[in-house]
Amino acid sequence: MQKLFKKVGERVWMEPNFTCEFGKNITIGDDVYINFGCTLLDCGQITIGNNTLLGPNVSAYSANHSLDSAERIAGALIPEPITIGNRVWIGGGSTILGGVTIGDDTVIGAGSVVTHDIPSGVVAAGNPCRVLRKITDNDKVGFPV
Repeated sequence: MQKLFKKVGERVWMEPNFTCEFGKNITIGDDVYINFGCTLLDCGQITIGNNTLLGPNVSAYSANHSLDSAERIAGALIPEPITIGNRVWIGGGSTILGGVTIGDDTVIGAGSVVTHDIPSGVVAAGNPCRVLRKITDNDKVGFPV
């Protein structure tokens, strides 16, 4: 991982069948878990914060192609950064598009398509992904921390 990524923190665990485009545009913080089948297409920068969990089959695509067919055929590619904050949980099967920032302490529901920024401290889900509610003390389940 030290050779592949731009920067990788301590205690990063990545399950098999991880796929990336270049690797050199990916920064991963400390204590990150990346589950099976993750795809990070890093034409643009992808940053994953500390204590973040990516569920199985999560994909992040930092590039887009031109909508104009002639430009697209000519190879127009527009890289846009993806920033995933600290203590974020991205549910399985979610897709994150270029130009998106997901704030700290946020949970993205399984199967979501994240097309725009999501603020800190919320539960968001859907296609397109939208904020459902804030995360509060009522969400604690009594697990010892």
